[in-house]
Parts: sequence; C-alpha cells; structure tokens
Amino acid sequence: MRAEDVIAEFKNNGALLEGHFVLSSGLHSPIYLQCALALAATSVAAELGAAIADEFRREAIETVAAPAIGGIVIGYEVARQLGVRFIWTEREEGRMTLRRGFQVREAERVLVVEDVITTGGSTRETIAALTGAGARVVAAASIIDRSGGKADVGVRRFSLATLDVPAVVPADCAACGRGEQATKPGSRKAEGARP
Repeated sequence: MRAEDVIAEFKNNGALLEGHFVLSSGLHSPIYLQCALALAATSVAAELGAAIADEFRREAIETVAAPAIGGIVIGYEVARQLGVRFIWTEREEGRMTLRRGFQVREAERVLVVEDVITTGGSTRETIAALTGAGARVVAAASIIDRSGGKADVGVRRFSLATLDVPAVVPADCAACGRGEQATKPGSRKAEGARP
C-alpha cells in the first residue's frame, strides 16, 4: 500500500483534520489524525492491517502488542493478519503496564503496533512494559508516523505513511499566540488544552 493511498483513506473517511489541536502528548498541532474514524470502516482496518503485516511476515512474530486505546484496533488487525496472539498495554496510575491477565514468555518475539506515532512516547512505554516482563520486542509499526521519521523508539520502526507535521509546546504555538481555541479530539487527557 502506497503512502498516498493511506493518506487518501484518512481524507476520505474524514480522519485527517485541520485546525488547532492538542495531541495526546500535550503538544499542539494544526493537523490531527483521528484514526478511530478511519478504522471504523472494517475494510479499511483490514487493508491497513494487511499492509503492516506484510512487512513482518518473515520476522517470526509470536505476539502483537499495542498501547490502549489508540493502537487496539490496528494492533488486533495486524495480529489477525499474521495469525498470532494479540495483547495490549494500558496505563495504571500513569504507568503503561500489562493488565487483564496478559503475560509474555521470556524472549517472546513481539511486534508493537500503534495507530499514529508523534513523539513515540506510548510506543516506548509499551516496549518498556513488555521488555520488563521478559519479552523481546523486535520492531514497532504504525499506520502513520507524523514525526517525519524523527521519533526514536529504540527498535526498528516501520510506518505505512510518514508526514512531517509540526507539533509544538503550547508556549511556542502560533495559533495560541493568535488567541485561537485548541480542541482535543483524542482519547487521553493532556495538559495544554485551554478551557
């Protein structure tokens, strides 16, 4: 699947938003990728999941893991396409952990899948939770990398599409400087949204 096809899917599904947004990282950006809208179409989720899975079919992946909540749909679809187990991490008292009885074996080969990477923070936290439990994270993947390739998660990383979209701290945000209201369409509470 070509990067332009991925972006076209997001646009066609109203999932590429323009305006003034607060990202889950707390950074502000003029572009927001609402993956839930794109992945609501099961045919789109299957197509994107197959495209990510194709990159890793020869990697002997045993498990796909994703950070909740954003990575769950695409992570599950990648695991289904690979025919492997799917688990997820979630925050407990601010720390990404394995819950719900999920466990990993020592040196279990895991692929971490996320919907969108901006700073790589959720992916790094998921990798830390998995390696702390004994797994071997062999790579990370996302539908879109909005860092322009700059996000470092400590393992090989693959994305179906890469965008170089500004994401700045609120103090450096030009839209905030103009008095424009920031909105937070995502799922996780972040600092920096103005009332």
